[in-house]
Amino acid sequence: MRNLRVLVVDDSAFMRKVISDILTKDPQIEVVDRARNGEECIAKVKELKPDVVTLDIEMPVMDGLSALEILMKEHPLPVVMLSSLTREGADATIRALELGAFDFIAKTSGPISLDIQKVAEEIVEKVKAAGMARHRFNRWPLAAHRSPLHTRSLPQPELQPSRLNKPEPERTDASGSKPPSQESSKVHAGGPANKLVAIGTSTGGPKALQTVLTSLPAHFPAAVVIVQHMPPGFTQSLARRLDTLCAIRVVEAVDGQPLEAGTAYIAPGGYHMEIVQRSSGQLVISLNQQEPRGGHRPSVDVMFESISHLKNVEKWAVIMTGMGKDGTNGLRQMKEMDQVTSIIEHESSCVVYGMPRSAIQAGLADKVVPLEKIAETLVQLVN
Repeated sequence: MRNLRVLVVDDSAFMRKVISDILTKDPQIEVVDRARNGEECIAKVKELKPDVVTLDIEMPVMDGLSALEILMKEHPLPVVMLSSLTREGADATIRALELGAFDFIAKTSGPISLDIQKVAEEIVEKVKAAGMARHRFNRWPLAAHRSPLHTRSLPQPELQPSRLNKPEPERTDASGSKPPSQESSKVHAGGPANKLVAIGTSTGGPKALQTVLTSLPAHFPAAVVIVQHMPPGFTQSLARRLDTLCAIRVVEAVDGQPLEAGTAYIAPGGYHMEIVQRSSGQLVISLNQQEPRGGHRPSVDVMFESISHLKNVEKWAVIMTGMGKDGTNGLRQMKEMDQVTSIIEHESSCVVYGMPRSAIQAGLADKVVPLEKIAETLVQLVN
């Protein structure tokens, strides 16, 4: 099998060298060249035809988002973004995923991360996963699939170096433990939820969630709880972005928050999310920072297992694109303890077929449908 050919793009000579060194330590990866900005990136992609590109967001001449948009239109291939851990960096990352980036890696300490070796294993893992997905890579940004009736415009993130380097203030609620969810003025179904849709996803998930959630009607009669594998600092940007695009309300989950129909709750990065039931029957979010499960926090298994204990609640479980097998054990417990209908994404539409394949091979799939049919299936089942 030939080596995976990678183009490394970063305006920092130090970062270009370190990322290249990290990748070439793997015998299956060959760094074919390096580029300093978006313009060089596009030219070298045309010339060298790499399998995967690692692409910094903040660069002079042409930034990463502008280069990514051109690549997805003219030379679609898997792109792994490198992003800073700031509010602006997170917003830009979510935009990159929407434009068609395969995945992203959070720089540990700003644009020039001297300790980038901390995420060396993650860099190699995600680049190799991108390479495995290159033959099924979807050339069209998923933004093209959403209905204009369900969208509102969102200003694009401004890539200002002085702001990208500024750390985001720590966010806490009145108890000092978690940030309050963003408020939304949307009209939604409202009322306590006795119908619950639980969605688990990983690589490729932000685009997949956009496709599903933007297709749900404003008065969708169930609450939707979501685990998307993401590090801290990015899930709030994802929720904020989806909320601008969807007819339903989308928020980052808050500890102690009651579930309402017509609202989607995304587990915060770095926190497990469980759904618990009060004596009144009301469903409430419970967040914790217990040990990662299978390397993940939040974990789909943890969320699914908590839902298995809920009584007198109609339940639907969805597993979509992602590496690994997170969600399979939790779905098995849900089926053992209560009636639940599972919807698994079909291989044909997955960016990475790991999590769906695991659930299907375990015999836990009730319905296997392509991504663009998941929302339609949910609406039929929930109504």
